[in-house]
Amino acid sequence: SKTISKCYVQVTGMTCASCVANIERNLRREDGIHSILVALMAGKAEVRYNPAVIHPAAIAELIRELGFGATVMENCGEGDGVLELVVRGMTCASCVHKIESTLMKTNGVLYCSVALATNKAHIKYDPEAIGPRDVIQVIKDLGFTTSLVKKDRSASHLDHKQEIRQWKRSFVVSLVFCIPVMGLMIYMMVMDSQLSDAHTHHNMSSEEVEALHSSMVLEYQLLPGLSVMNFLSFLLCVPVQVFGGWHFYIQASRALRHNTANMDVLVVLATSIAFLYSFIILLVAMAERAKVNPVTFFDTPPMLFVFISLGRWLEHVAKGKTSEALARLISLQATEATIVTLGPDNVLLSEEQVDVELVQRGDIVKVVPGGKFPVDGRVIEGHSMVDESLITGEAMPVTKKPGNTVIAGSINQNGSLLISATHVGADTTLSQIVKLVEEAQTSKAPIQQFADKLSGYFVPFIVAVSVVTLFAWIIIGFVDFEIVEKYFLGYNKSISAAEVIIRFAFQASITVLCIACPCSLGLA
Repeated sequence: SKTISKCYVQVTGMTCASCVANIERNLRREDGIHSILVALMAGKAEVRYNPAVIHPAAIAELIRELGFGATVMENCGEGDGVLELVVRGMTCASCVHKIESTLMKTNGVLYCSVALATNKAHIKYDPEAIGPRDVIQVIKDLGFTTSLVKKDRSASHLDHKQEIRQWKRSFVVSLVFCIPVMGLMIYMMVMDSQLSDAHTHHNMSSEEVEALHSSMVLEYQLLPGLSVMNFLSFLLCVPVQVFGGWHFYIQASRALRHNTANMDVLVVLATSIAFLYSFIILLVAMAERAKVNPVTFFDTPPMLFVFISLGRWLEHVAKGKTSEALARLISLQATEATIVTLGPDNVLLSEEQVDVELVQRGDIVKVVPGGKFPVDGRVIEGHSMVDESLITGEAMPVTKKPGNTVIAGSINQNGSLLISATHVGADTTLSQIVKLVEEAQTSKAPIQQFADKLSGYFVPFIVAVSVVTLFAWIIIGFVDFEIVEKYFLGYNKSISAAEVIIRFAFQASITVLCIACPCSLGLA
């Protein structure tokens, strides 16, 4: 008896079904090659060969000569079938042992573990030697009832509807409160520039300017130290900080719990500090009954939240689009298959309906007109037209006769076909496409990983820089007060030098934090 080994070859450069046919046809002719099965989407060829005549490297070389890239895959565990079963009727550990030992003795079962607590069995098997129905039969023969773990066929885990809703809400809340804050800010800027013009052109004394300044509507003090402008900004800022920033706070706290710092941490830090500092400064000003209104940062949090929540919202909308496509793809899969037993001369002996997951390689599946192909396979008997537009985009039906390949999920039109299953379960073209799209969704682009890595360093770095700024200005102020006096405009002479320095230092450091926050890296 000549031994037959199996190897997997990763094949690149295949574009369509004719490439697959080309490789299969040419390799079958070679000496020592028993059979070859090529999966287009997975880019994988499974070759059974006689090791006495030919070896895997030579097989890869043969594929290369046909004009494709080919490398032998080392870990051949790829080809194992995996089965998750629910087993009912187990009462104790000896039942578990009985099932496990019987299955391990069965030819083709590679690994088996049964959990009594969850009533679940996890089995790895070689699809060449055995299939899921055989495994289920073995367990049934032992006197237990068993069924497949039902897969969630809808792609609900890829649904971004909830995130889209929450970021949209976050954005809208921030925007509603941000517009008036921006309006107030622009108004103040315009008035300020007019005042400074008046100051330079009309040689008014600074006291007159101050008087003019405080006569402006927004600078009018409701209570000593509390101007209309600051009071309105505060009122508008609170809801944004609470409702707009809610998700940021949740995510930032999660990140900190795992000792990492992401952009959420920076956003939360900057907005919270700006908000708290402004709030405290207002309280201090009211306590002092200050004549000059303090500089506050209430405009920062709403504007930051608007930009960043808009970014997040758009990101999830984009992700949701691909998920929608994926959910549609998944819904194309057939759920059941009709397996038939053939006698001599292809006479139908019996047929049974089974779950798609239970179809084994080599099974004969009957597909009636109007039915979906449950698995990839080769036609054995019958003639028909098949609509393969889901994979190829080809609107015209394709003729199928014995020997042609069919694709899972495509629709049989007018004739009844018998097909022999070649790729089942997770190996079908459709499952591979779904898997590729899922991987593309869950994996990050290399540049994105790099950005995440950078923001891991970026956040602590920015926090450190703003702390350094704070202390640097405090030191400068106490060493040489004139510098602070030169840059810190609009402070009144009634407060002590120390307080001026500290206020100025805080303003500088918060500015650093807030500017770094919506940096292009974080937004992108």
